[in-house]
Amino acid sequence: MNLRRLMYTKWFNISRDGVSRSNPILIAALGLCSALAVTNRVDNAIAMGMAVTFVIIMSSLITSLIRNIIPQRVRMVTYMVIISSFVIAVDAFLEAFVPNIHDALGPYVGLIITNCIVMGRSEAFASKNPMKFTFFDGFANGLGYTWVLVIIASVRELLAFGTILDYQIMPSGWENWVVMAIAPGGFFILGLLIWVLRDLTKNYEESLV
Repeated sequence: MNLRRLMYTKWFNISRDGVSRSNPILIAALGLCSALAVTNRVDNAIAMGMAVTFVIIMSSLITSLIRNIIPQRVRMVTYMVIISSFVIAVDAFLEAFVPNIHDALGPYVGLIITNCIVMGRSEAFASKNPMKFTFFDGFANGLGYTWVLVIIASVRELLAFGTILDYQIMPSGWENWVVMAIAPGGFFILGLLIWVLRDLTKNYEESLV
C-alpha cells in the first residue's frame, strides 16, 4: 500500500511540475519563440500545442526505452534523430489533413526539432527514468506548454480581431488592437502570465545583491 501511495505521489508531482510548478514556458522560460510566433490565433496555438505534446511524449518514451543502450558520447545526436523523426511525421500529418493550419504555422512545425522543451525532457528526465513515469512527464510538460499558448492566443485573438476560433465575440463597433496581432502583444501577455504564475507558485529567482 505504501509503495502504491509513493507511486501515485510521484505521478502527481511529475504532472504538477510540468503543468505549473516547473512550467516549461512560464518558469523554465523554454519554447518562447513559438509561444510568441503562433499565438495570434487560438486554432494555431492548439495545433502547435498538440504537435509539441505528441513529439515530447513519443520521443521521451523511445529515449526511455533505449536509455541503457545509448552510448554517452552520442546521446544528444540520438535524441535529435528520434525527435526529428516524430516532427517529420507531425509535419506530414498537418500538411495532409489540415493544410490551412500547416501553412499558418509555417516553419515553426519543423522548428519543434530545436525546441528546448523536447530536448530537455529527453536529457533531463527520459534518459534517467522508466517509461511509466516518462509518459506522465511528457504529457504534463506538453499540457503545460499548450495551456500557456492557448491563453495567450485567446487574449491576443480577442483583442486583435474580436474573435475566438474565428467566431465573432466583440461587438461590431470594436476597434481591433493591431499591436496584439504582432510580437509586442505576445510579449506583453506572456509577461503578465509569468508574473501571475510565479506569484501563485512563489517561484522567484533569488536576488544577487
